[in-house]
Amino acid sequence: MLAPEATFDIVTREDFSDVTYLLEVRHPEMARAARPGQFVMVMSHAHGERIPLTLADFDRERGTITLVVQAMGKTTREMQRDCVVGSRLYALVGPMGEPSHIGAAKKVVCVGGGLGVAPIYPQARAYRESGAYVIGVIGFRSKGLVFWEDKFRGVCDEFIVCSDDGSVGMKGLVTEGIKLALSRHADIDRLVAIGPPVMMRGCAEVTRERKIPTTVSLNPIMVDGTGMCGGCRVKIGDRIRFACVDGPEFDAHQVDFDDLMFRLARFKPEEKAALDRWQQGCRLPGN
Repeated sequence: MLAPEATFDIVTREDFSDVTYLLEVRHPEMARAARPGQFVMVMSHAHGERIPLTLADFDRERGTITLVVQAMGKTTREMQRDCVVGSRLYALVGPMGEPSHIGAAKKVVCVGGGLGVAPIYPQARAYRESGAYVIGVIGFRSKGLVFWEDKFRGVCDEFIVCSDDGSVGMKGLVTEGIKLALSRHADIDRLVAIGPPVMMRGCAEVTRERKIPTTVSLNPIMVDGTGMCGGCRVKIGDRIRFACVDGPEFDAHQVDFDDLMFRLARFKPEEKAALDRWQQGCRLPGN
């Protein structure tokens, strides 16, 4: 007898800005299995693209996982339009990737930039639950883009908000927040950062001279999420690793960020063409 098909129902939708939105999806088995640092592969409809999304939260009692998405390309904009409460995802596979190694760190800085603020939250919570002193540093372009401030304050012993324009918190990049934390604490023994590659590279440079172990979560292009396609390969020191099965977290001081950013830019023309075609198809005749 066949098991009933899973239905990945969207039970909560929250819009943080005109481009960033939250989807809470019912999946009790995945919620029980999920760990900080892992990701899922998502298809919104039968003919859709498979995209990787890092878990932003999971609630084992509610039986749900939470995804925070930024509407940048064709697929994420299509999801922004169509994924509402009462609808469902076509496919949801995971949790995938290696979970974060929380370990026995005693004082940790958890850094999130932009969309990376969402997936750094489960790590901050896990470090707090392990008994570590947690310093949260999050960064946004401006005050209107800030989200989850209260959630972070609930799991952080210290909390620093940075903004590019100074409209909230301290003015500057998250690296300025890291430097502030380092000036206050000489005994920080780990830093974890998630965000755009250029931001993560900046974090790595700040901690390199202090020899503070630093972990980043990489976001190369993924197709299948199981290591078969090889599209997510990244250079870590003198080795080639697959982010989907060996990561997505790696030693920041060993990551070749130039190679990562080059690979991320390879398909920009195709991505733009796909978005343009989709936008043209969405327009009604005469508009």
